[in-house]
Amino acid sequence: MPALLTYPGVYVEEISSGVRSITGVATSITAFLGRALKGPTEPTLINSFSDFHRIFGGLWALSPLGYAVNDFYLNGGGQAIIVRLYHPNDDHDKKTKAIIAVNCSQESQSLQLEAANEGSWANSLKVRITYPNEAVAKETIKSQGLDKYSITETDLFNLTIRNIETGETETFQNLTVKDSPRRVTEVLKNESKLLRTTSDLPNEIPAKHADAPDKNKSIWDENNPETSIGVVDASKAFDGDDLDASDYTKDSAGMDLLNKVDIFNLLCIPLEASFSEKNYVAIYQKAMKLCADRRAMLIVDPPNGFSADKLGDLGLTGPAARNAAFYFPRIVKEDPLRGRQQRIFAPSGAIAGVIARTDSQRGVWKAPAGVDAAISGITGLEVNLNDAENGSLNPLGINCLRSFPVYGSIVWGARTLRGSDQLGDEYKYIPVRRMALYIEESLFRGLKWVVFEPNNESLWAQIRLNVGAFMHNLFRQGAFQGTTPQKAYFVKCDKETTTQDDINKGIVNVIVGFAPLKPAEFVVIKIQQMAGDIQV
Repeated sequence: MPALLTYPGVYVEEISSGVRSITGVATSITAFLGRALKGPTEPTLINSFSDFHRIFGGLWALSPLGYAVNDFYLNGGGQAIIVRLYHPNDDHDKKTKAIIAVNCSQESQSLQLEAANEGSWANSLKVRITYPNEAVAKETIKSQGLDKYSITETDLFNLTIRNIETGETETFQNLTVKDSPRRVTEVLKNESKLLRTTSDLPNEIPAKHADAPDKNKSIWDENNPETSIGVVDASKAFDGDDLDASDYTKDSAGMDLLNKVDIFNLLCIPLEASFSEKNYVAIYQKAMKLCADRRAMLIVDPPNGFSADKLGDLGLTGPAARNAAFYFPRIVKEDPLRGRQQRIFAPSGAIAGVIARTDSQRGVWKAPAGVDAAISGITGLEVNLNDAENGSLNPLGINCLRSFPVYGSIVWGARTLRGSDQLGDEYKYIPVRRMALYIEESLFRGLKWVVFEPNNESLWAQIRLNVGAFMHNLFRQGAFQGTTPQKAYFVKCDKETTTQDDINKGIVNVIVGFAPLKPAEFVVIKIQQMAGDIQV
């Protein structure tokens, strides 16, 4: 009813239908952890390998991360989240970030600038200081209200940053060291991808650089500090030492940084060849727990020298193993950084790409395996398995990669690490587990509106209506078994699921069931001779 009825007449009021659409979440956003040449050490979303090359430096011979990300996109991947790990020198005798010191008129002071992130990539940076035209400076002060901060024309300077190797250039005009909207610290922090300021700023602006004395020479001539200044040898940074297990498992760092991410569905950790089995186990055990907590799937790469009898030694067991899948063997591909030599790489990136491609073409309920799950961008597999070897690994929950004539290298397994025949787990198959995670995450996000609503029959009816609509849409897409909705799924939320005691405690219980599609793992063809016509 309208809030206030005052005059005689007709009042119009809109009534809510109670329909709140539940939207399905993404299914193949993939998180990657590892070393990179450059880039932020916070989780960063990318949409292509070009983004990875631009932000993180592309392929790096010392790290498998770039190769895994490249495999992901070659095989149909979409969005990826990159967590760059950096291990500083244990003796602290090498700098993590390059530093450029720009002198002021008073030689005792300088503007200290440091690289935006760790690595030797910033050793090729140079900066140049110029002063704005007096008329331009006055106009800037007036238009931006800098006079309120006691800024004059002599307090402003221009800063140009250039990466000599790549040619990337940034220009920032009308900066100052005084507290104001144009303070150099805040401007670089918010706008620059290359440099930041360090500690305290000087009391005066940096000294101006001269123009190039020779028109044939660039102002970025590395031998002329009068026109620009770069990183001196004592201030150069290095690319970090090899990673160890703590870089992945340390609290509030490593893979814990993924807790800052809204959602990810797949996790790939392409480990370096130097990792021992002990480190391998520690990393993947924590990663498996993280995936179980975040409703994601972990793609486990085989360790070096893996054999089936060592699967139990990895410790990837228990209920959380439903959220992990193991693939064997490793893949072989050309390395463009080493003269296109054949090298062995972790398969997780390629597998994640195949899963993403299958999701987009068929749906999350389709097993990412079979003749449609071809692996692109590789030349072969580390081990070519035959049927007998495949037959000994599959019952253990090990997903095999196989090479077949015509089809090439394909994924030939779709079991979780709870997929061993002896376990008899209800989440034996990857598509069944991923379908359950998809429904869980979608309903978790889509029913937030229920919190603090009056807990009565009206609310229960709305929940049944909205969840039922979501499940029916999946049924129409062929996501469930059964020829009718009643055989495919059910949604129950009423006085039987939510008792008066639950209501008193502020609880509403919703039970959702579905009949999952399971892959046809074994195809049996029976052939019989016909006896022909027999005269009686």
